[in-house]
Order: sequence, then structure tokens, then C-alpha cells
Amino acid sequence: MGFGDWLKDKDEPSGGEIEREFQKEVNSGFTEPEPEHSAEGSETSSESTEEPVSYSQETEESSSTSSQLGIQELMNKRAKLEEAIDYVGLMIKNLKDNRTKLVKNIEDELVDISNLKEKLAKINQFINEENQGLQDLAAKRSQVEKDVDEVGSIVFNMRDKISEIGKIIDDEANRIKSFKESSSS
Repeated sequence: MGFGDWLKDKDEPSGGEIEREFQKEVNSGFTEPEPEHSAEGSETSSESTEEPVSYSQETEESSSTSSQLGIQELMNKRAKLEEAIDYVGLMIKNLKDNRTKLVKNIEDELVDISNLKEKLAKINQFINEENQGLQDLAAKRSQVEKDVDEVGSIVFNMRDKISEIGKIIDDEANRIKSFKESSSS
């Protein structure tokens, strides 16, 4: 089972678990070869001890590099996920800000519309009052016209009566005048 296969089988182990599992697989796959014993003496044995040490160092370096590469890939993926989550968080924040602005705008419009409705109600009340006032004025004008017609009729009747009285006076004055003339002659 390779490192990639092992990752596919795990459900989401933490970074420490991944590293331990990887180290187990690396260590179980690589064993240090035992130094060869030869009859050549100490030079050969020292060469053979140096060789496993350098081989051991190479395997440690290669395993740590492999470990770092695997962990580095995971760290890179985690970093990308964190960036994606931050981006989504920023999108959510922007959506919340936009929603807050919309709510504020709607509330402002609601207040403005309420104010307009109040103004329209006052205008409607004013129009109703003016219409009532005009109806009252029309009724008063009609009453005044009736009174004027009545007064005009009374004045006309009085003029006729005064004319009749004037005729009577003129007639009596003419009679008195003719009586005086007839009596003086």
C-alpha cells in the first residue's frame, strides 16, 4: 500500500496521525542492511560502517523529504481550503452587508412612504374641508340670492306702492289746485 493509497483509505486523520502512519510505512519498507564482515581488517570494517551510516542518513533524508513532501501537499491543500473558506466568509459578509443595506433602504423607503401617506392624508383632509367650505359657501350664496330676490321683490312692490301713492298725491294736488283755481275765479 503506497502513501497515496493510504490517504484514500483514511477518513481525514490529523496531520500528526498522517505523519506517524507515513513514518511506519517508510520504516517498515526500508531496513538498514547489516554491515558485511570481511577478512580485510579494520579498514574494510570502517568503510562498511561508514557506508551504512551514509546510507542511513540518505534514507532518513529521503524519508524526511518524502514526509515533508506529503505533509507539504496536505498543508498546501489545507491552506487552499482555508483561503476558500475565508473567501466564502468574505462573500457571506458581503451578502450580510448588502442585505443590511437593503433592509436599511427598505426601512428608509417605508418611512418616506409613510410620510407621503401622511401628507396625502392631510391633503385629502384639506381637499375635503375645502369642498365642504365651497358647499357651505354655495349654500350661503344661494340663501343670499334668495334674500336678494326677496328684497328685490319687496323693493319692487314698495316702488309700485310709492308710485301709486305718488299718483294719489299728484291727483290730490291737482284737485286741490283745480279747486283753488275754481274758487279763486
